[in-house]
Formats: sequence, C-alpha cells, structure tokens
Amino acid sequence: MRRALVLGVMVVGIALLLWAGWHNLRERKLAMQRARESQVVLIPEKQGSEAQGGSQSGTEADGLVPVMRGKQAPAFALTSLDGKKVSLADYKGRPVLVNFWATWCGPCKVEMPWFEEFRKQYAAQGFEVLGLADDADAGKDAIAKVAGKAGVSYPILLTDGKVQTAYGGLDVLPMSFYVDRNGVIVEQTAGLGSKEQIEANIKKIVGPGAVAQAGGQ
Repeated sequence: MRRALVLGVMVVGIALLLWAGWHNLRERKLAMQRARESQVVLIPEKQGSEAQGGSQSGTEADGLVPVMRGKQAPAFALTSLDGKKVSLADYKGRPVLVNFWATWCGPCKVEMPWFEEFRKQYAAQGFEVLGLADDADAGKDAIAKVAGKAGVSYPILLTDGKVQTAYGGLDVLPMSFYVDRNGVIVEQTAGLGSKEQIEANIKKIVGPGAVAQAGGQ
C-alpha cells in the first residue's frame, strides 16, 4: 500500500513537472509572437558604426546606431507587381523613401497609408516611395492584395534577397531608408514610428522650405 502511495505521488509529481514545462514553453512562444507583432526587436548596435551628425533619430535615441545613415543608398533593380523593372537609379535627383515591409507585418500595414498620403502631399517636390516586399515568396497575388487593401499606389517591388543584405540586413520590419536627392541615406528607422516623425524625416530629404500640398493631388 505504501509503495503504491509513493508511486502515485511520483506520477503526480512528474505530471506536474511536465505540465509546468509545457506551460512555460507556451508562454515563451506567446511572448515571442507578441514581440514580433509589436516589433520591439530593434537593430543591434554594431562596433565601429558611426552616426553621421544631425539630430538624433528614433533608433539613436534608444542607444542604437543606424548602420546605413550617411552612406550612399545601395543601387538595386527589382521587378514590380505589374512586371516592370524598377531601379533606384530611375529616381536619381529625387527624394525617395525605400521601405521594406511584409504581408505578415502588422505595423507595416499601419504606416503604408501614411506613406501614400505623404507621397501625394510632396509630389510637387518629386518625392517617391518604393515599397520592397520582404516576403516575395508569398506570391504576387497575396502581396498585391495587402497593398491594395492599404490603398497604396506607389511602386511595390519584389525583393531578391540580395537587396536586404545590401541595406545592412533586416533585423526588424518595417525598415525605412530616407534617401535625399544626392542618393545619400539621411535617416534610417526600424519599427513603426509616429506619423509626425515620418513626415519630419520626409522633410529632411525633400529639402528646406518643403510645403505639403493641402489635400494632396
């Protein structure tokens, strides 16, 4: 009888340990999912990286150094959703926002309509947005559906894997690069910023005295 009681206690103890392990694993997975959805993971600071003058950006304010800020924007030529070849060189002399996004990225879908709005507001200054779909393997239809639902009309390009590496690797999405008329990356942001901060960064590449057109074009 005593042996059966001890055995029963051992079985219950093992069951409790297994349940606790499963519960902890489930909580860790949920925490990782929540972190991914809110994009709290930022670019890790890299040794030897230099921030190039100017006021602090959102990533710098968090103690992180943008790895591409102040550098010439890497060239690329990618295929758009309608099958056209689009290159960064096509927009030489114009301010361009290069935005990496994905169909599964919630924060990306929040800011895409803002980009569209600012694209229209600053069209007279030559401002353009290029949306680079990081998950090109999702297929054109899925990508086009998300872009259409967001109401964007700016070029959506399918990435080839190489362009992500050229831009320093993507540790988080969305990732945006604000390129001025000289082809230099003036600002780099990781994660979802405020609408006001996005416009402030656009003004930096559009140039001094930039005035948004009321109601867009």
